[in-house]
Amino acid sequence: MIRNETEYQEAAARLSDEQKRLIDHRARLKGAGLTDEEIKRVIDPMESFHMQLQEEVHSYERLKQGEFEELDNLRGFGHLLISLRIAGGISQRELAKRLEVHESQVSRDERNEYFGITLERAIKILDALNVRLRTKVETKPSQQMATA
Repeated sequence: MIRNETEYQEAAARLSDEQKRLIDHRARLKGAGLTDEEIKRVIDPMESFHMQLQEEVHSYERLKQGEFEELDNLRGFGHLLISLRIAGGISQRELAKRLEVHESQVSRDERNEYFGITLERAIKILDALNVRLRTKVETKPSQQMATA
């Protein structure tokens, strides 16, 4: 996951470089007389990496525009906290300052996607990000009702 503007710029540049490399490599393989099937076997892993990087870049761009994915039973909550920081244009340094912790703590928390944080800490982070989180509760039909 891209967590800041510097990482985004580096990933975008790498994406452009990789695209050129893929085109050049495909042309060299074709020039060496490989069949389309052989070229595909060689290029597929490179394209897979390229597509993953492309998705990370696009995901960061969506976050900057304030587009978030839905949570299901709070799965992905840590990712949401990081996304909210990015969408708010708040650096890890600024968030650390607001939370009155060292920047390395925020960096470590984000690297672990806030795994295992307390509810109290999550509330402090949301407050520091100036975010109000609202929930919608949906109950599942019980097994007995579903089979009746």
